[in-house]
Amino acid sequence: MALAVIVIVFVVVVAMRPSEYRVARTITISAPAPVVFAQVNDFHKWNAWNPWAKMDPAMKQTYEGAPAGTGAVYTWTGNRQVGEGRMTLTESRPPDLIRINLEFLKPFAATSTAEFTFRPEGQRTAVTWSMVGNLNFVAKVIHLFVGMDRMIGANFEKGLADMKSVAEGRS
Repeated sequence: MALAVIVIVFVVVVAMRPSEYRVARTITISAPAPVVFAQVNDFHKWNAWNPWAKMDPAMKQTYEGAPAGTGAVYTWTGNRQVGEGRMTLTESRPPDLIRINLEFLKPFAATSTAEFTFRPEGQRTAVTWSMVGNLNFVAKVIHLFVGMDRMIGANFEKGLADMKSVAEGRS
């Protein structure tokens, strides 16, 4: 009886958790917005700063659709750390905004939206990398113990730091 109560309470607690997550990080880069924007708008340039590319240098990558901007598609298949998925650049507004639809296939199926915003500050640019997505029941259980911010926040920070080095010509 006590176990049943614990299970019911746990299920209720998980069910009441938010169904959406958002992770965001911002960095200021000493380069004009169009220079920084170009690093994100072309998937071919991502390997220079994308932290997941560094986790699996043998990862299989393909590019489809437009060479850059809206309609560009990037797919990857890699080790357990990077999994498998597809990114489609759905909106490109130079030099302010890039929106990407992410479809994760492995290690678990999920979809999310990533967004990069570029805010000019004189000759510098404040770049925000964010990701939002929905959490099903199983994802809510995982999120209860290891939140998305904890899972990917440090990777966003690393990626933005590497993007800063590339855009500032220090790579």
